[in-house]
Amino acid sequence: MRRNEQPEPDHVLDRALREWSVETPLPPRFQEQVWQRIARGESRAAGVLAGVMRLLEVVLPTPKVAYCYLAVLLAFGLVAGAWAAQQHNHRLESALGSRYLQSIDPLQTASLNP
Repeated sequence: MRRNEQPEPDHVLDRALREWSVETPLPPRFQEQVWQRIARGESRAAGVLAGVMRLLEVVLPTPKVAYCYLAVLLAFGLVAGAWAAQQHNHRLESALGSRYLQSIDPLQTASLNP
């Protein structure tokens, strides 16, 4: 089959889809209820954003408080990053030590690994 070639349409399926019709009526005020749900979803999303903005306006009313908040977040990020780097370096050091021992004496490393 060539790339540009379209598969042949299924005539039986096309005919069945053309003949198909929905005979069950929609519930009363269906369209109105759909639009109400959409409006509620949009207002809920806007409400969350407005709530966060209101919280920031209340918690961070002055630049001094905002700078302190930013400094605390920055310090927390630095401490968390340093701790993660230390853990990574410890694992890497252990792995490199094991590899070095294995390169010197492959039979002895089995007893060293817990």
